[in-house]
Amino acid sequence: MSTAELRKKLIEKIQLTEDQEILKEATRLLEIQLHELDEPFQLTSKMETAIDESEIQFQNGEFLNHDEANNQIDEWLEK
Repeated sequence: MSTAELRKKLIEKIQLTEDQEILKEATRLLEIQLHELDEPFQLTSKMETAIDESEIQFQNGEFLNHDEANNQIDEWLEK
């Protein structure tokens, strides 16, 4: 279903409902979404440090390829 179709379906459902709680919750969800668009996500200093460390690890070849990561996950799940 396309975005336009979803939007139309949602508008139709909103227009038909008489349930105030559903309308309040829909409004709350949309306000959260709109707020997130207004303000970019802010990284904490701890997050920035982790990103910096991971970039260094990547540059030094300290990473797993897809198969290696899957094998490691399989090993962890077996324990």
